[in-house]
Amino acid sequence: MSNVTEPSEPTDSTNTAPNELASLRIRYRVRFQKTGLLRWISHRDLAGLWERIVRRAALKLSMSEGFHPKPRIAFPSALALGVEGLDEVVELELAEAISPHELLERLEADNQPGLTIKSVSQLPEGFGKGQLKQSLFSITLPERCDTAMIQTAIKNLLSQTTVSVERKKKTLVANVAEQILNLELSDDRLQLTLAASASASLKPHDVLDLMGFEDWIENGSHIIRERVILETEFQSNNSAEVAHATNATNNITTEY
Repeated sequence: MSNVTEPSEPTDSTNTAPNELASLRIRYRVRFQKTGLLRWISHRDLAGLWERIVRRAALKLSMSEGFHPKPRIAFPSALALGVEGLDEVVELELAEAISPHELLERLEADNQPGLTIKSVSQLPEGFGKGQLKQSLFSITLPERCDTAMIQTAIKNLLSQTTVSVERKKKTLVANVAEQILNLELSDDRLQLTLAASASASLKPHDVLDLMGFEDWIENGSHIIRERVILETEFQSNNSAEVAHATNATNNITTEY
């Protein structure tokens, strides 16, 4: 699936001693889009794809310790199979210091179909790791749906205190008000905001099932995660800390 472009030359690190280079752990937060056919790869495959992209970009990865070192690549939240993501997050730890702009260029050069880099931020030392706070979804409606029935289902679900969902042969109980922060019908789709939870976190498919719309996906509905909100967001207007892609858009309309 890859369309690989030769990466630019690695940053010159001749002035950095080997022991200093080995001890470097500089963290970058990358926001990206996963669209088109790429939405059909699993989270495990996405993680493997990112590792290959970083290696093709000739970046010096920071590795974990132990008998089986692994690159320090972390995702605050996995994206379910078949769901598009317009604002996903991956955090990379490198054993070299390069500018966010250069890292952005190297990642973009891989030209992976369906994967669009939106921005790269170099996080300050000691900045907290990305932890999911909220996810904003939109769900397209199937053809010939009854909007009055949808409004009634929304009202009935939001009126409940707790709901139960089955997952991996276990019954999980979730607090509706704490986890469903927004659920409304807007134009041709449902807008859904879910809060992350340390226990039983609801997913968009759970919400559809609880509303009695478990057949929506097979009838042509699509789930899109439009935004990922982290517990600790990094914001800066300093170009030395954040680089934004010029060709990335906040919303991508995909034809299925």
